Amino acid sequence: MAKICAITGKRPTTGSIIHRKGQSKKSGGIGTHITKTTKRKFRPNLQRIKVRLPSGQVKRMHVSVKAIKAGLVEKA
Repeated sequence: MAKICAITGKRPTTGSIIHRKGQSKKSGGIGTHITKTTKRKFRPNLQRIKVRLPSGQVKRMHVSVKAIKAGLVEKA
C-alpha cells in the first residue's frame, strides 16, 4: 500500500540530512563545515480510519491527521 492520503493526496517527499562539524564562529571557532549529506524521507502522518462517504457507505481509508483535524472527513 502506497503511503498516500486518500483525501489530500499527501505523499512522502525527499530531503537530506546535513551533518556539520566544527565550532561556530559565534563561539570563537572558524565556522562549521558540511562533512556528509544523506538522503531521507519526510512521511505524512497517515492513520487508517473508517470514513463515511457522501453516498452513505462506510470505508476504511488511509487519511492524514491534518485532513482529520481540518474536518475534511466524516468519521464513521
